[in-house]
Amino acid sequence: MLAVITRFLTILAVAIVFAWLANGFWGQYAAFVAGLTVLSVPLIYAYFNLARLQKFILLNRVEALPAASGLWGEVFSRLERLVRNMKGQVRNIEKQHERFIQAFQASPNGIIMLDDQDQIEWCNSIAEYFFGLNFKSDALQKVNYLIRRPEFIRYLNDRLFDEPLLIEQMGPSANLSLMLQAFPFAENRRLLLVQDVTDLRKAEAMRRDFVANVSHEMRTPLTVMMGFLETVQTLDLEEPQKEQYLEMMMTQARRMKNLVEDLLTLANLEANTLPASNQKVQMSTIFALLKNDAEALSQSKHSLNFHADDQVNILGDERELLSAFGNLVSNAVRYTPESGKIDVSWSVTEHGQGVFSVSDSGPGIPPEHLPRLTERFYRVDRSRSRETGGTGLGLAIVKHIANRHQAQLLIESLSGSGSTFKLVFPADRLTSS
Repeated sequence: MLAVITRFLTILAVAIVFAWLANGFWGQYAAFVAGLTVLSVPLIYAYFNLARLQKFILLNRVEALPAASGLWGEVFSRLERLVRNMKGQVRNIEKQHERFIQAFQASPNGIIMLDDQDQIEWCNSIAEYFFGLNFKSDALQKVNYLIRRPEFIRYLNDRLFDEPLLIEQMGPSANLSLMLQAFPFAENRRLLLVQDVTDLRKAEAMRRDFVANVSHEMRTPLTVMMGFLETVQTLDLEEPQKEQYLEMMMTQARRMKNLVEDLLTLANLEANTLPASNQKVQMSTIFALLKNDAEALSQSKHSLNFHADDQVNILGDERELLSAFGNLVSNAVRYTPESGKIDVSWSVTEHGQGVFSVSDSGPGIPPEHLPRLTERFYRVDRSRSRETGGTGLGLAIVKHIANRHQAQLLIESLSGSGSTFKLVFPADRLTSS
């Protein structure tokens, strides 16, 4: 401010001096013209610089103003720095905004921002996928017009956001379970956070089914044993009849023992997610054990054929592999009618993969059951499975053991044409003798 006043007083003094000199030489009229001329020069210069400033402002190039002298040079310089700083701040804010948007887009949860009228201000791509939205066309649309679920509209209208809302059968295929909760924030706006809990709901359902299945599987043999025990305690039975009842109780006890053992095996496999060890497992030894067990279970009622390539062995856990192979072989014996044929083989493909195969001439499996065979307690024929002593956990155990050995379980079957179960091992799990 002081500089401006000083500059003004300097110009005024120069004008007075010029007017006084002109008055001495040419008179009063010349003095007036000389003073007015001196005062008009800075005004013309100021107008010129204002015109330049206007031009650069209209072109949005204030940060590139041309050089100027005197006070206008300082004004241009300060204005350039101010505009550069403001644009720099705007760019930083835009970058920060973009980072926030990218972070929200990277979130596995759906995010929807609503204004005070419940209109969509913004949503990420996950929310678009969950609810079939399109932000470009749905922006500033009321969310309850786009998500037409009665429970959601009621949740939004009640304004009771302390608890989340579960919405079932959502997504493009109507197979998602979504957990939604609204969080109020500034100016009566709301943030909707949506989480996909489909897998969690399936896990909960599996746990419920598992407990129910275990309870059911244990209840039947326990009921039978208690009935036999009451009979033995209350009735005076002859020795042959008593032995018959005791043998029946022993059968039910073995069934419960097998169930408990399979449950423990399955629990240990599920708890151990690491790959199996790389110990050398002799397939000739494995096949000898499998053959003995199959012959004992079959009691000469089936045609059993075992063939193994003894030159190639597996790197893995012998106990687990014997369990997996034994389950496949025992299933074939149990479900193949008398006089049926069972082929068990171990070979190497042209791609270097090891294949353990069990084929039978049994009744086969309808195609609709194949995808669910490895589920715990899933049975194609529940009554026949119990008659043959199966626990319903064998193929679930086989699948877990296969995963630990990076192997693949393949099932081929047609109703009335038998079944073939294969375990395909990668080449790096094989070793020569």
